[in-house]
Amino acid sequence: MIRLIATDLDGTLLTWSATTPPRSISPRTHAALEAAREAGVLVVPVSGRQPFSIAHGVRGTYLAEGPVIGANGAIGVHLGSGQVFFERLVDADAQFALFAGLRTLFPDVRCVSVRDGGNAFYPQHGYVGLMDPGDHGRHEPLPEFDLDDVLAEPSVKFVVRHPSVSPRELLDAARSLAIPGVHCLTSGTPFLEVSAEGVHKGSGLAALCAHLGIEASEVVALGDELNDVEMLRWAGVGVAMANATPEAFAAADERTASNDDDGVALVIERILASQ
Repeated sequence: MIRLIATDLDGTLLTWSATTPPRSISPRTHAALEAAREAGVLVVPVSGRQPFSIAHGVRGTYLAEGPVIGANGAIGVHLGSGQVFFERLVDADAQFALFAGLRTLFPDVRCVSVRDGGNAFYPQHGYVGLMDPGDHGRHEPLPEFDLDDVLAEPSVKFVVRHPSVSPRELLDAARSLAIPGVHCLTSGTPFLEVSAEGVHKGSGLAALCAHLGIEASEVVALGDELNDVEMLRWAGVGVAMANATPEAFAAADERTASNDDDGVALVIERILASQ
């Protein structure tokens, strides 16, 4: 019996198709979400985004008033009530050590500390100029901060970016540094994402399910990127999108259609038909 469906957002629940608004939920998927609610199956967005940005991504659906897991598993929040289920921060000393090591290898790296439940954004001087419009869900003019201020406090997510070094190169370098207290990954975005050691989408999903009294065997998870791997492995059934990375394919139990071909809807419809 499936009681909970955990779904990534970008590249999974949200479309990229030119035939629908970009980063939107297709009509078929919207109908499948409503059918899941009527059947009593909980659908939980699980994203690298912060909770406020998840709410924006699922606006117009009941998901914008329910539980979500953000910052790659670092925070669980009920968007409707504001209840915080858990929040796990990157230690300030650990993020300082990681950034110092990366800056030795790549002197032009810049960083951001995301704090206060994902609502506060502290970019180092020089970071904002590397951003594309809408990066990190931020659109307003953004202040920048001295590096000491950025690194001074723990982060719900710590971000590192370089103008020409790819996120995968930064990830390889970060892993080679083997700094205790951090978990580094990429998600298809143009920057390295850093959580506390042991914190990832799988750990966040496990924490929420423990709170709700739901077993892993009662969970289906869907994703497409490297940051979805632990969640796909933890769930009773992990489903990779047709547009997934090789790592997500390897971690999943099965595959579905792409995000532009209603892959999430197909899985929900099959689950509901079987139970």
